[in-house]
Amino acid sequence: MNEPDVIQLGVDPVRFGQSFVGSDAFRALFQEGMELIEETAAYLDGPGREESRQLERQTSLVYASESMRLTTRLMQIASWLLLQRAVAEGEISPDQAQNEKNRVRLNSSETNTSIEEYEALPERLRELMGLATRLHARILHLERLISEAGPAARQAPVNPVADQLGMLQRVFGPAE
Repeated sequence: MNEPDVIQLGVDPVRFGQSFVGSDAFRALFQEGMELIEETAAYLDGPGREESRQLERQTSLVYASESMRLTTRLMQIASWLLLQRAVAEGEISPDQAQNEKNRVRLNSSETNTSIEEYEALPERLRELMGLATRLHARILHLERLISEAGPAARQAPVNPVADQLGMLQRVFGPAE
């Protein structure tokens, strides 16, 4: 096999976002995110509510603040996952998804909770906060990768070597 058989000129690169959202890895991520949301809701509505009633006043305020932050983070994650799934299933185009992403902000919300306050929170809440934070970080990373492979990246030259070979073929004809 010679080089012209391997290098295809004028072929658009595979967009990471399109290939990822249709993959088993995305389906696993989606499942993980939805299960975490369900676990968190069940905890906050059940055992978490009981545990929060037994906390001292200051810790109870921290619990309320952190549980709201956790809920917000999980809703951002759910919105992002559902948007990506809609792209994967062809319900919306990647460009439509990009427009919708402007409404879904994947913010990193900083906390003013001290280590002592954090350690006074119920263990299960701390576990859920950690799981949500790690999932959020993974999604932020994926979002950066998907965004970098967006329309602006498609307009840039894909492969400078292939571009040069294309120019040589146009001048001298295809290699035989």
